Parts: sequence; structure tokens; C-alpha cells
Amino acid sequence: MFTGLIESTGTLVERTATSVGLRLRLESPLAPDLHPGDSVAVNGVCLTVVGVGEGGIEADVSPETIRVTTLGGLAPGSLVNLERPVRADGRLGGHFVQGHVDATGMVLERHSQAEFEWMTFGFPAALAPYLVHKGSVAVDGISLTVAELGAESFGVQVVPFTLERTNLRRIEAGASVNLECDLLGKYVARALQSVGLVLQEAK
Repeated sequence: MFTGLIESTGTLVERTATSVGLRLRLESPLAPDLHPGDSVAVNGVCLTVVGVGEGGIEADVSPETIRVTTLGGLAPGSLVNLERPVRADGRLGGHFVQGHVDATGMVLERHSQAEFEWMTFGFPAALAPYLVHKGSVAVDGISLTVAELGAESFGVQVVPFTLERTNLRRIEAGASVNLECDLLGKYVARALQSVGLVLQEAK
């Protein structure tokens, strides 16, 4: 379990095809505190560390993860968001983030508003029941608040602290991002479905 509060960014140094997927080698300042077997969220995707050394970590990406996330499309040099799992005795500063991506979205627009950045993301219609105005959403693992909600897009206002310390400082319109909807909303939706209430996708 994660919080969506990014600890550090890292850089993809190398990606290698394996017999079952990909192996990523990431340069990261978190490397000295990680060990093989540890979990780490990479752009919001929970991965298992398989190797540590020389200021970096290695993690494997399965075919299913390649299919449903943006990790398979990352090129060497890409900036990624990193977060270690939340400690049981720690504070939950963002929201509950599992590291299980629901779908990929796209950056539709970004522009500055004073020192803040307004960003608009497109999302698949299937996610519409799980997104609410003023609710939480994880974008590339970053806990953000939905400030504007449309049928197929949502907008967020990013504070300077988050912009400077995550990959949002680099991504531009047209870029793909990982989206994970709020876990609590998913349970509510499932409970409604279990009693026969059908959730409608955006039209």
C-alpha cells in the first residue's frame, strides 16, 4: 500500500527484454534503502525489487503490467516517480494507493496559473463511475485532487512543490500516464453492483 506522496524521482537507465517481459534498471537515490524483495511504486505501478547496486535498482515487469500500464513504453532517460510502501506507524498524507493501475490516460492540456500548473487528463469511459469531483486519483502514482470533471476528462491543479519533485515537470500534452482510481470508491461501486444497481459509464 502506498500514499501517492512521491519520495523521489529516478531515471530509467536500461530496459532489457526477458523471456517473460522486461527488466528495468533505474538510477535512484532510494537504492541504499531498498533490498531485493522490497516493493516500490514506479510511476504508480507496484514492482518488486530484484537487484540493488551502484546507486540503482532492478525490477521485472510482467506481460500483464506491460499491457495495462505505460512502463512498457518507457525509453532510457525517462524520469519516473518512486515511492516505497507506507509504514504501518506512518502518517497517511495522500490517499490509499495500491499500485494497481486501472488504465492509462493521456495529458490533454497543461497551462500555468500563477505559480501553479493546471493539467487536464483524458480517461477511458470505464473509469467514469470511480471518479468524483474533489475526489482523489493517482496519476503516475501521484495523489491528486480532481478539481474539474467532465465525461471523458478531469482537471487537476498542481502545486509548485509537487511539480518540482515529480515527473509532471517534464510531461507534455499527448503523453500517456498511469491512472488508479480511489480504492474506497471502487468498494462503494462494487457494493452497489452486488445489490443490483448498475453503474453507468460516461456517454
